[in-house]
Amino acid sequence: METPDSTLPPPLEAVVRRPRPRPAPSDSSPQAVKERALAAARAAAAVKAEDVRVLDMREVVSYTDFLVICTGRNVRLTKRIAEEVGRRLKLDYGMLPAGTEGETAGEWILLDYLDFIVHVFTPESRDFYRLDVLWKQAPAESVE
Repeated sequence: METPDSTLPPPLEAVVRRPRPRPAPSDSSPQAVKERALAAARAAAAVKAEDVRVLDMREVVSYTDFLVICTGRNVRLTKRIAEEVGRRLKLDYGMLPAGTEGETAGEWILLDYLDFIVHVFTPESRDFYRLDVLWKQAPAESVE
């Protein structure tokens, strides 16, 4: 019968302890979803996102409830904004996006949380796509 060798290092699980994210929120009530979308908007504003808006899309489209739209002055800032939004939602709500697009180029970064979608634009991309104008019939709330 073998005895454990005390010269071997401990298993990796014993050395690295990372807190596990909480399960994704199960509350999908309109108010809870809006609060998470507003949390994403506040996280973006906290790292200098400009013209941050939350559009209520519930009466307009069927694929999501809210759009969070914001602008970063340059590609470096758009990447930082998207990173902070993802970090805050993971820490506060245990949420990870179902999909992301545009992180490499950084001109338009999309974080899809299903119930809400976060769009982070450079000024040029926001002017080109004009989602605010496209969905002008949706009620909008500005976040500072």
